Amino acid sequence: MLKGISPMLSPELLKVLCEMGHSDTIVIADGNFPAQSMGKNGIVLRMDGHGVPEILEAILQVFPLDQYVERPVSLMERVPGDQADVSIWKTYEAMIEKAEPRGAGVIQKLERFAFYEEAKKAYAIIATSETSQYANLILQKGCVL
Repeated sequence: MLKGISPMLSPELLKVLCEMGHSDTIVIADGNFPAQSMGKNGIVLRMDGHGVPEILEAILQVFPLDQYVERPVSLMERVPGDQADVSIWKTYEAMIEKAEPRGAGVIQKLERFAFYEEAKKAYAIIATSETSQYANLILQKGCVL
């Protein structure tokens, strides 16, 4: 255990976050996301038993969002016609508002297959047990100033 560091940030996750450089991306994926196939060229971290919001909150405490791009946070857009509940996005917006001086305006939505293409390029994917649909997000790392 470390003082001031969330116990949600395992040694393995902290190592990955430290290894990432400016503009590298990390996916925090819900339980339905194909993490293993999308992350076959990167690192897949299993965080079974945890949901996306608690992991996002812990990561935002130590992870700078890219200050050189307008929208360093990407959500998977709901497929047209799908009525899935996406209220979890409000939770993400509140967390990002709290952690990011630019506020929730740093969030963009990517069409499902565009999101998958970006996920394949990610440095790492965190596979969670999140049950909400469309709860996936991508964070792009910035610089510590």
